[in-house]
Amino acid sequence: MKAVSEIKPPPSPKAGILGGHFIKFRRRPTEFLEEAASLGDVTRFKLGGQFAFFLNHPDLIRDLLVVNADKFVKGRALQRSKRLLGEGLLTSEGAAHLRQRRMIQPAFHRQRIAEYAKAMVFYGEQMRDEWKDGATLDIDREMMRLTLQIVGKTLFNSDVNDEADEVGKSMTTLIELFNYLMIPFSEWLEKLPLPQSKRFNHARDTLNSIIYKIIDERRSSGEDAGDLLSMLLLAQDEETGGGMTDEQIRDECLTLFLAGHETTANALTFAFYLLSQNPETEEKLNKELDEVLNGKSPSVEDYPKLKYTEAVLAEVMRLYPPAWAIGRSAIEDHEFAGFEIPKKSLVLISPYITQRDARFWENADKFIPERWFSQSVKEAGQKFIYFPFSRGVRSCIGESFAWTEGVLLIATLAQKWNFRLMPEQKIALNPLMTLRPKYGMKMRIEER
Repeated sequence: MKAVSEIKPPPSPKAGILGGHFIKFRRRPTEFLEEAASLGDVTRFKLGGQFAFFLNHPDLIRDLLVVNADKFVKGRALQRSKRLLGEGLLTSEGAAHLRQRRMIQPAFHRQRIAEYAKAMVFYGEQMRDEWKDGATLDIDREMMRLTLQIVGKTLFNSDVNDEADEVGKSMTTLIELFNYLMIPFSEWLEKLPLPQSKRFNHARDTLNSIIYKIIDERRSSGEDAGDLLSMLLLAQDEETGGGMTDEQIRDECLTLFLAGHETTANALTFAFYLLSQNPETEEKLNKELDEVLNGKSPSVEDYPKLKYTEAVLAEVMRLYPPAWAIGRSAIEDHEFAGFEIPKKSLVLISPYITQRDARFWENADKFIPERWFSQSVKEAGQKFIYFPFSRGVRSCIGESFAWTEGVLLIATLAQKWNFRLMPEQKIALNPLMTLRPKYGMKMRIEER
């Protein structure tokens, strides 16, 4: 076998005049990865002082996430996000991660999700009935507010309306500053009294104070409120029989809070955008909602009948996956498609890129929910051409929660309203920790 230094490296995108690949990647990450993908299934570029490799083929993605997953740990993005999320399920590694996953899994059993579904529909109807015909709304902001209410109820069994603005602002600040955590030497920069560091610390402290207060109140009462927090407080390690500390519960709560709030809101925002641009799809969706629901509130029992609604959501997450990129750091040398990836390299895959690849998808850039009637989400996932929730042992534990929430909220809101994009609304992406619309999503709502 040749030495790593003797093997021809993968092709590389053209570097910028200033800042090499790093500036180009930072400014327009999805476009940069599209350029990389056009050069081959394995490409290489440099981010600061670290080499990064981008994989864009299902076989390579399977190798990374499943076959040789033990050779990789979470990438720099999630390592740095420990500043916010601590050692939660999203950021922990190895045996600790598996132990936490086993402890948390019961919170996402089917029976529990059926209970959470009631809160999803309740808050969806509450928002739906507040809206006025002909009103212009920023649907991005509205969906953030809605999913914040739902995660507050399902996670903490509390109405977060009183604190929603404060929590929402803090969460938005943290997401917007996430890229700041990713720049080279940010570990040192954040120790300086810079404005970004101060804003980040204030937002994190705000969330911590709210979450620790709720944990303390619940421990004192000893109440099982049937929410995710109760499950975390009651969870026991199978091996030691011990429970979670307040810090561990805080880490998991904030992880679930972020995952259950931010990602679903983005998916819903893009769903109503795509429906507004595809009237035939909107008409088919409305027809299904009328036939299945017949004017009544949607429920978890209706989910299996809402086939087209589910297909709409699946197609939204194909085109606009909230988790648009997934990173891993190599803890030993590995080979992908004949190219050697040295230890400590960053390896990236992107649902946004692979799920739009014309080699694997017919009419790849078009919004066609009907494609999911000839190929199921499960089948596409097994082929590793569709992985909005990742795959393997690190796949999203809340996937079934997200599907239920997304389908029921689309059904609840679209049952009464059609959404029309305002003519002046610009459409662009803002790939931060999640895939957000860059300029919000102003839409006029019209009563059906």
